[in-house]
Amino acid sequence: MKPVLFALLFCLSAGASANNLVLNQRVPATGVAVQGELIWQRQQIAESPWNSSQLGGKVRVLLHMAGRISAKDQNAALIEALSKANFPHDRYQTTTIVNTDDVIPGSAIFVRASLKSAKESSPWSQFIIDSRGEVKRAWQLKAGGSAVIVLDSAGRVRFAREGALTAEENQQVLTLLETLLQPNAS
Repeated sequence: MKPVLFALLFCLSAGASANNLVLNQRVPATGVAVQGELIWQRQQIAESPWNSSQLGGKVRVLLHMAGRISAKDQNAALIEALSKANFPHDRYQTTTIVNTDDVIPGSAIFVRASLKSAKESSPWSQFIIDSRGEVKRAWQLKAGGSAVIVLDSAGRVRFAREGALTAEENQQVLTLLETLLQPNAS
């Protein structure tokens, strides 16, 4: 009976946290070769391949989401709080990765246009268009949803949750960021 109970508990706990993000480790290596990062150059937006190895050097919040309004809305309160926090751009960056392989059919063009507009208004933020779902697969994230990941300046995961964060988790993220942005932190 005990082995069966143990196996059942193991399966339930594995299902509850299906992603492969590990605290105090770097995110699993991945890249986006097609479309990729939106770069603000000479008063226009260009696209460049992106790789997760570029995530060190700054404290970051990674927002990974399906290209659906419902996914964006899951953590709208945190996104708003981050924009109001006015963290120093030389030590902090929000990186938004949108899986346009997971959109309502026909809406990918509108999602890309929205991201380009966001990049124009926030050129210091990082926006990645993942048209093939490479990051979702590499990090084993749930389809159709949203994930919030905090990285320290060495690129190590300090917080990771999928789905809508609670008000307490939003505050936990903001407090963690303030701590990580202190001199000699991380």
